Amino acid sequence: MNYTVVPVILLLILFILLLFLIIRFNKGKRKAQIQWQQSSVKKISGFGATKSLEILPIIDWHTNRSDLKVETGVSYLIKTDNNSILFDTGLNFEQSDPSPLVHNMGKMGISLADIDSIVISHNHLDHVGGLKWQKQKTFSLTSHQINLGNKAVYTPTPMIYPGLSPIYAQNPTVIAHGVATTGIIPNQDFISGRIQEQSIAVNVEGKGIVLIIGCGHQTLPKILARAQALFEEPIYGIIGGLHYPVSDSPAKIFGIKIQKYVGTCKFPWKPITMDEVNKNVDILKKVNPKIVGLSPHDSCDASIATFRKAFQNEYKDIIVGEKIEIH
Repeated sequence: MNYTVVPVILLLILFILLLFLIIRFNKGKRKAQIQWQQSSVKKISGFGATKSLEILPIIDWHTNRSDLKVETGVSYLIKTDNNSILFDTGLNFEQSDPSPLVHNMGKMGISLADIDSIVISHNHLDHVGGLKWQKQKTFSLTSHQINLGNKAVYTPTPMIYPGLSPIYAQNPTVIAHGVATTGIIPNQDFISGRIQEQSIAVNVEGKGIVLIIGCGHQTLPKILARAQALFEEPIYGIIGGLHYPVSDSPAKIFGIKIQKYVGTCKFPWKPITMDEVNKNVDILKKVNPKIVGLSPHDSCDASIATFRKAFQNEYKDIIVGEKIEIH
């Protein structure tokens, strides 16, 4: 074999791969935008309201307690007057048993019996319990799929789970008294491909809609536009991930700041900038939210500091083990 040819072959393979990704990305972006422009949703009214709302981060990147585990994934327990909803199931990168999620649930005194339903924001490993489950289009709370009884499960893409029939909530869906999903908003990532993501909206009596977001791949402007199209009530708060890894990436692989290049729904050589973060802050300010919290699982400290400075008393840090309460 002529070894001088090998580098040329490798370069050709890389070029073909890059060309494929560029074509797929551009095509996917166009398709997602057309789908967004053609989407129409009906107002959700009369779906009730809760007097109280409690958002408890079970999995995220920061904690003040030495007995709790953190990771670059998301899982929040959302409690209203009458319901308890698990939003996403974390990362469990090492597929340990118990997983960080189950470990933290134990330390916080949370059992499966306390949970009425489960909502998956989108089928990415850091939200469904690991890459293994993402590939199988399912999810797990730990390294094996435990019996979830007859819990209702709402997913943004067709997914499976042993013994259950998850509900594909493609369109906005009322899932409990005063609680609804936003329906999916599609986007296209350069590396991971098509993303279909949904959020949770909770109507707090006398205040308005609190949006709870997994990663925000939909983009903040589209999330706000969807909420304003869906609800008569004003947007009162927004809590969760919006993927702003500008100066750093909480998740790293072999030292590579992976979140700066994967999940931004942009070309990797055109990463998100602080100018874009500031523009999104300005967009959010226009709805005058009273509660704002940016997840550190996919945003850098600089982005979080920008949000904290912009919203001051309205800002709440998302910390594993610390409740965010709205009454």
